[in-house]
Amino acid sequence: MSAARTVVVHRDADLLAQAVAARLVTRLVDAQATRGHAHAVLTGGTIGIAALAALAATPARDAIDWTRLDVWWGDERFLPAGHADRNETQARAALLDAVPLPPSRVHPMPSPDGPAGADVDAAAAGYAAELAAACRPEERAGVPGFDVLMLGMGPDGHVASLFPEHAGVHVDDRLVVGVHGSPKPPPTRISLTFPALNAAREVWLIVAGADKAPAVAMALSDAGPYAIPAAGVSGTSRTLWLLDRAAAAGIPTAITRIASP
Repeated sequence: MSAARTVVVHRDADLLAQAVAARLVTRLVDAQATRGHAHAVLTGGTIGIAALAALAATPARDAIDWTRLDVWWGDERFLPAGHADRNETQARAALLDAVPLPPSRVHPMPSPDGPAGADVDAAAAGYAAELAAACRPEERAGVPGFDVLMLGMGPDGHVASLFPEHAGVHVDDRLVVGVHGSPKPPPTRISLTFPALNAAREVWLIVAGADKAPAVAMALSDAGPYAIPAAGVSGTSRTLWLLDRAAAAGIPTAITRIASP
């Protein structure tokens, strides 16, 4: 069952990135205290990478036991390992290379120079198998218990690499899909599907910029997930929309939100 959503609005994108970093420390420390380990799903994009850089810059990062954290991704551009446009590459530069995270705890999505080669569908299936292998016996959704899953959102309302009216938004029988003909380059990608995204305990949609405001307003007005994929994502215990003021400008007044300085 999905949880009610909370909308938190910050003054600007810089403050939003810092606030996300602070929340992430608290969330991961709490998860590790409760279950002994934590799973986090990272996102790319300008604000997602800025949040990781903000985490790297704060001494509070040392409160996280990095040896008891597994890191995953919600989507990836199907480009060679180390390519500058890969979410993994950007995350490593912003944060992961600066913390004592064991390599075995980092789970990048496959690249075309990996074991599956250029077959993106086989690569997606391989990532699904890696997710399943990380599950505890009581975790039957096929994905480990994601403590926090972070998502950006495009001006068209897409999340991960699930685009409006594109094939991936209709998939409900797989947890990971190869994306062909993406409307946003590069055309070939890998993405978690709605069943995988919605298995997370907490989903955080992190959005900044006036160009996102119309899609934010539509998603929070219960638009359909096929037209606005962001509307189709929610956590099992908590769903947070973390916005800057520009992205929040079009939110209907009836929606309850917490405004920060």
